[in-house]
Amino acid sequence: MVQCKKLNKEAPGLPFKPFNTELGQKIYDSVSMEAWQMWLRESPRYMNTYRIDPMSADGRAFMEKQMQIFFGFEDGDLADTAWVPPSS
Repeated sequence: MVQCKKLNKEAPGLPFKPFNTELGQKIYDSVSMEAWQMWLRESPRYMNTYRIDPMSADGRAFMEKQMQIFFGFEDGDLADTAWVPPSS
């Protein structure tokens, strides 16, 4: 169990660090599985809108910045995406 920074509640955490970096450790220590799943649904929207190459240093830096903001590790505004939710 972790105290999830994103959802502000105690919830099951990730079974392993998602990255072998300082950010990966922060996510492992303070992001729940539920919040991680939210990020996995959101992240392709950034990659598609901005045509991010995850293999490039610039692409990784952009996505890491969005993760930092998304999970609440940094203040700031998330980048806009082209995705629009379907209307009911």
